Amino acid sequence: MRSLTRARAVGAAFLLVAVALVVLYLIPSNSYYVFSPDRAHALAPLVKVSGARIQTESGGVYFVDVRFRKARLLEDLLGRPLAHGATLVRISNVLAAGVSEKRQRQIDLTQMEQSQKIAAALALNRLGYDVRIGLPNVVVHDVVPSAPARRVLRSGDELLAVDGKRVNSLGRLHQLITSHRPGDALRIRYRRSGRAATATIRTVADPADKRHAVIGILVEEVGGSIGKLPVQVRIDTRGVGGPSAGLAFALDLMEELGRNVDRGHKVAATGELALDGSVLPIGAVKQKTIGAREAGVDAFLVPAGENAREARRYAGGLRIIPVRSFPQALRALATLPEKTPATA
Repeated sequence: MRSLTRARAVGAAFLLVAVALVVLYLIPSNSYYVFSPDRAHALAPLVKVSGARIQTESGGVYFVDVRFRKARLLEDLLGRPLAHGATLVRISNVLAAGVSEKRQRQIDLTQMEQSQKIAAALALNRLGYDVRIGLPNVVVHDVVPSAPARRVLRSGDELLAVDGKRVNSLGRLHQLITSHRPGDALRIRYRRSGRAATATIRTVADPADKRHAVIGILVEEVGGSIGKLPVQVRIDTRGVGGPSAGLAFALDLMEELGRNVDRGHKVAATGELALDGSVLPIGAVKQKTIGAREAGVDAFLVPAGENAREARRYAGGLRIIPVRSFPQALRALATLPEKTPATA
């Protein structure tokens, strides 16, 4: 009788634990999202371009995205997601202060629309079409109080060049600064109240990653324009938002209009495109690399730097090609050997 009572107690304890785990899984976390891989998508069926040829060869350009959801309280307590290849991401890293999920969704869709316009303009210009592109100004929004730049730069200053190299996008500025090591000196040319000046600013280590150099400024792009496109371009991404597919869009548009960009290979690409052709870093590299790998692509183009280093950690044999600009991406793909379809 006593053993039966003990067995019932153990069974009841197991039942309570199971119920608790189910409840913890059903309750959403208020601290984290879960980012999960999504298989890379072929762009050819999603892109419509007036005057485009019908593609019959193998290969193709793919874009990558991620699936995301609110984390479960159980995942929050465990400190890790339950899904394969997933990552816990703090809500504060996804939503800006005071921005709702609905508003963030609108921002993401607007960024997606803008990325398609930029991709179309750059691709068409590369193919010889006349598309007017007005490059933006890069303006200092704020300066970190303790930063080296505090002695030189102010809010409202327009950044013109770094070490003599012109700056026309956030991506270009990022590339020029992070190409240095912490402690290096930079020559910054800037404009204030209509007058240009040059000053030396020494870099420091990024608090978030001691290997990276920063000068302690917050910047934004002001202006920038795209003229009327000479051909009609429509890209249906089926509700995917954000700017990170810009590079993939530009590559596929060139394919659609007759340029053999992929050379018969299945090529995935990620990276936000700036109006000057720079490829900007993106997030969720782990999930996007897994998604590209699961789609069976031959190569994956990724923004150079930390993005490419992270992609290699999850590549599992997938060829990673780091790129800093749209022209560099085209040159890299041009070096791939021509791949012909296999015959039975």
